Amino acid sequence: MKRICSTPVLALAGVLLLPGLASAHIIPGTTHGLREGFLHPFTGLDHLLAMFAVGLWAAQHRGRALWMIPLTFVGVMGLGGAIGLAGAAIPGVEWGIAISVLVLGALIASAAQFKLSWSVCLVGLFALFHGYAHGHEMPAAMSAATFSAGFMAATLVLHGAGIAVGLCLRKQERLVRLVGATIALCSVCLFAGLS
Repeated sequence: MKRICSTPVLALAGVLLLPGLASAHIIPGTTHGLREGFLHPFTGLDHLLAMFAVGLWAAQHRGRALWMIPLTFVGVMGLGGAIGLAGAAIPGVEWGIAISVLVLGALIASAAQFKLSWSVCLVGLFALFHGYAHGHEMPAAMSAATFSAGFMAATLVLHGAGIAVGLCLRKQERLVRLVGATIALCSVCLFAGLS
């Protein structure tokens, strides 16, 4: 039991000691191809945790939610990216991203399950913020489509990792809840970066 509890504590300590990892943002002047798009979600804790959490929460739901929740996230994220790329304004995006990590972690920690339509709507709202952030920061160039394809593929990989962990730990619900609580606690670092 002692070892299980120390892992989330070490993860949280790492987050607090490495605030530069708190958010993934596109650096002006860098290339934006398929490879960069694929690697991008792995460079920021905000997107990494949220996308993993979506898969883990879907695994807690089981059934049709296993594919509907992640695919909704990816689809709406693409829509959000298009809105951001078009230059439209959505206020409070960074707050929405930080809140998504907090809420998804709390939902996993409490093993909360809603009607599938409500779960899909909630995940879709969060996906809009995540997608918009990257579309808004991305230069309007020919490579935007390939960057987005890479980003969406990586998102599916992270969702798949969350689902795999959730299914592997199906009989260890307390451990899954602990992972969710750790994800929620990591949002403290994201909120600290916004103040």
